[in-house]
Amino acid sequence: MPLYEYACDKCEHPFEALVFEGEEDSIECPKCESTRVTKQLSVPAVGAGSLPVSSCGEGPPCGAPYCRRKG
Repeated sequence: MPLYEYACDKCEHPFEALVFEGEEDSIECPKCESTRVTKQLSVPAVGAGSLPVSSCGEGPPCGAPYCRRKG
């Protein structure tokens, strides 16, 4: 059950929708009921184990230009 973020092309209302296989063309804006919507790029949720952590213990995975580790 994928949860996607959308923005309405008519009223610009941002919303989330659970989209099942085969229902991609029937997404409606909950505010104005328009079917002219655009899928937005989503940022992953931050939580335990959701993103890799650097060997430094904080931040993104180590590697130029991100690693703050000396040596």
